[in-house]
Amino acid sequence: MKRLKIDSTVIVLGILLLVLVIGAILVGTVGRNFLSAGNIRDILTGMSVLGLVAIGQTLVVLGASLDLSVTYVISLSSLLAATMMNDNAANIPVAVIVTLLVCAGVGLVNGLIVTVLKVNGFIATLGVGLILQGILNTNFEGAAGKVPWAFQLIGATGVGPIPVSTLIMIVLAVVIWVLLNRTRTGAHLYAVGGDPEIARLSGVRIRMPLIWAHVLCSVFAGLAGLLLASRLGVGSPTVGQQGGYALLSIAAVVLGGTLLLGGRGSIWGTIGGVAILAVVDNVMSVMQVNPFLKDVVRGVVIVAAVAVYSRRSIIRRRPRFGAGGTRTGGDDAAKAAEPEMAAAASQLADVTTTAPDTGTATEGGRS
Repeated sequence: MKRLKIDSTVIVLGILLLVLVIGAILVGTVGRNFLSAGNIRDILTGMSVLGLVAIGQTLVVLGASLDLSVTYVISLSSLLAATMMNDNAANIPVAVIVTLLVCAGVGLVNGLIVTVLKVNGFIATLGVGLILQGILNTNFEGAAGKVPWAFQLIGATGVGPIPVSTLIMIVLAVVIWVLLNRTRTGAHLYAVGGDPEIARLSGVRIRMPLIWAHVLCSVFAGLAGLLLASRLGVGSPTVGQQGGYALLSIAAVVLGGTLLLGGRGSIWGTIGGVAILAVVDNVMSVMQVNPFLKDVVRGVVIVAAVAVYSRRSIIRRRPRFGAGGTRTGGDDAAKAAEPEMAAAASQLADVTTTAPDTGTATEGGRS
């Protein structure tokens, strides 16, 4: 009997629906409307920054790597943009371009350390992050720069209940989905994350996809920093660390069904994971739950979701032999071939039995 195969993205959406239902019930108990326009706007606003970081994190996780430097890249991005804009709308284009180029440079350094120097992604990006933290702490003691009002509108306006920042996140998610599923680079990234040795033997240049993944991850962290600067109106050397975006983005990626070992996952699963975390945070904020208890609830949700994925992976791992195995033609074909296999085995046994006798007779004739 064949088992039903369920994609991880479908599981994520199912968990999200369950969280939404539970959240609506809990919020209703305190006399609030969970589906009000204002509350939906709050949830979507909470998704946008983490969503941008998680999209970039998905790319490196698909390549079997990690990026812990994103928190410091976010802070660096907000400071560079705010100081370069200096409350002058004419400086916005140059500030945005230079900031994203600097962030891309950080990602390039991460990618080269991981691929060329063969340093584990966890250690490499942690080291780069600490270097960035030292630079930020040395040169900035607090908030710096000023973001012009025209740029602040990005973080403050919306289309109906949907913030502009969330629309930007969704558009960029579509772009990355196309990159992963419709381009050679995306296919190579999946291959490298799945098994780099097989990818190499198949002719894939295993360094380039992972380098590009790290570059894009830092660029998305830079975009998140720009968005935070537009909301705060200034740059902050600690805004990334205070948000805990490195661990939260990894949690959202894992919650979305992407394997930490690489090679399998999707952008839409990650967006679903971000939505789950945003809904959980919103419900706890509305109910005025103790902030320390929020981390406990996040941990329970993440562990429960990953347990569901792990169970699904065990069920879907078909045995190599026996019922439901991976033989060509399946069990029916194997049963149909049993008489021929038995006959072949009998012939092989006869040949093995007569071969020594023939050899003995020949030796006797020669003597």
